[in-house]
Amino acid sequence: MTLMTAPTAAGCAAPDQSAPIPASVDLEKETVITGAVVNADNEAVAGAYVRLLDATGEFTAEVVTSPQGVFRFFAAPGTWTLRALSRHGNGELKISADRGINEVGLTVAA
Repeated sequence: MTLMTAPTAAGCAAPDQSAPIPASVDLEKETVITGAVVNADNEAVAGAYVRLLDATGEFTAEVVTSPQGVFRFFAAPGTWTLRALSRHGNGELKISADRGINEVGLTVAA
């Protein structure tokens, strides 16, 4: 799995989750899992922690949602679990990701 990071003044960090996918990403070869975290009122949840777990439930990566609630992972094709943790509650979603862009919605509830 490839998790893209960008250097910052303080070290390394995940890139802006709302930024466009770089043109250098070959979507015929890469698997992108992206979406938004929303609450029960369908409002974006900024600052939620979204974890990517593999098919066995092992932790693989984590990002923080953008102000628009957006998250993105670069992963391998396969079965994944997304788990969101936020002040609005938690949520979980199992997905089957293929090459290309896999867009999902993840709802959190108290």
